[in-house]
Amino acid sequence: MSKLAIHGGLPVRTTPFPAYRTIGEEEKRAVAEVLDSGILSSFLGNWTPEFYGGPRVQKLEREWAEYFGVKHAITVNSATSGLYAAVGASGVEPGDEVIVSPYTMSASAACALVYNSIPVFADIDPETFCISPQTIRQRLTPRTKAIVIVDIFGHPFDRDGVMALARDHNLVVIEDAAQAPGALYRGKYAGTLAHMGVFSLNYHKTIHTGEGGVIVTDEDSFAERLRLIRNHAEVVLQEKKSTYLVNMLGFNYRMTEIEAAIGSEQLKKLERLVKPRIEAADYLTERLRPLAGLTPPVVRPEVKHGYYVYAIRYDATKTGIPRDRFVKALNAEGIPMAAGYVEPIYLQPLYQRRTVYGTAGCPFTCSVYQGNVSYERGICPVTERMYNQELLLCNICHADITRRELEDTVSAIHKVLDHAREL
Repeated sequence: MSKLAIHGGLPVRTTPFPAYRTIGEEEKRAVAEVLDSGILSSFLGNWTPEFYGGPRVQKLEREWAEYFGVKHAITVNSATSGLYAAVGASGVEPGDEVIVSPYTMSASAACALVYNSIPVFADIDPETFCISPQTIRQRLTPRTKAIVIVDIFGHPFDRDGVMALARDHNLVVIEDAAQAPGALYRGKYAGTLAHMGVFSLNYHKTIHTGEGGVIVTDEDSFAERLRLIRNHAEVVLQEKKSTYLVNMLGFNYRMTEIEAAIGSEQLKKLERLVKPRIEAADYLTERLRPLAGLTPPVVRPEVKHGYYVYAIRYDATKTGIPRDRFVKALNAEGIPMAAGYVEPIYLQPLYQRRTVYGTAGCPFTCSVYQGNVSYERGICPVTERMYNQELLLCNICHADITRRELEDTVSAIHKVLDHAREL
């Protein structure tokens, strides 16, 4: 093999990988129609028909509910807002505990703090990287009220096991499906597997509207609370004659008509944008599986993976190359590989210092909290091992990647492995 690029040799690739683009003429026409109408948003924060938003927003909600086979779809201005609204709708109260993942975007845990409840971190499964029934069970206490579970990297969570556990303990389960639109678990879409599911339409997701999100549920009571929290609930409660006041201090989580118009066009493309992700991932898996020290993504039986990113487990004891050195060598060859993912959330200063609201340490020090949650290093050993030692992420499985980029990726990996002694 030729000399490694990191040592001055010619790289496998000298041109960047193609960007992922999903916006086309359809979205441009839809946006132009909204602009021509002059109605960029129709939401009103009082009890009128416009409380539920404009025609484009309501159209997207109907289309989303029909596509995913759910009773209710509620648009919001981000998946973060969706998670906050879902936790509020679940009835979580100050001093309650919410079991969350330590290895995900921060909002998937912070959504508990918004309501002065306490995030409790369960460790991840080493194959799917989702929290599991086993790790959740280890964190249950009499204060546990809900679970926020993430379909991380595009693999749906273990619905049967988690929902059975939730039934046994009377818990509300909120599914963060931001990275898994189009993924399936036993024929059901990710995002529809729990009591409430949250989708992201952020700009780097499989489909997007720039910013935005959608919450889905089959339960009427949750849907009503979600719509109230989305749009200044406290203003309309009296006029609506609503008697449920828990967490009804509302917010402005409203989606615009422009975003909704783009969302309707993007939704039509979802299946054909997920298919090439799977094909690219299958190509990489077939060629990487024989290589010692590299374990391609595991796909559990009866699961369709969404492959938001392609996650590889790395074993330096088998390759003979330290993980960070392996990544730097691949990057030098023109391959966009990254080591680890986010730092375990509980190691962030907010959790380490236990300060969220004010300077007194609320909600951790609030008198209503009677627990003693731990955020010490080591509480989630699998998560920390993945972050520090094993996980590799490659964001190249998408619709704009050609066979050439995939072949170059495999060639570069072989090239680096063949020069292990030099690294």
